Amino acid sequence: MRFLVDESTGPAVARWLRQQQHDVFSVYEQARGPDDAAVLQRAVSEDRILITNDKDFGELIFRDRRAQRGAVLLRLQDERAANKIETIRRLLEHYAEQLSGNFVVTTGTSVRIVRLRRGSERDG
Repeated sequence: MRFLVDESTGPAVARWLRQQQHDVFSVYEQARGPDDAAVLQRAVSEDRILITNDKDFGELIFRDRRAQRGAVLLRLQDERAANKIETIRRLLEHYAEQLSGNFVVTTGTSVRIVRLRRGSERDG
């Protein structure tokens, strides 16, 4: 799968996803500092699923109806890299086919999937 790992999620998650043979762009490693709209636009233009801890992406996708290819929002009390990785591992094991085109919110113990309509969003 193709992922864009937001700066807030960190480099350890990006490295782990690469070890699992995924195609990953890491904002932290490769392009620090862009605003959220630019990050989301990059995910769209490169056909990547966004992984983030930043709730602001929900606003961009839902309120502003920004284009997207899918997003995973990690709402974790334990923000350590190992916990993020374990949460993503479980998501990929049980929900991989549902990540693309959906907004997925996980607390680590629960997963909520919101279907997103493609084609009705604006590109930015």
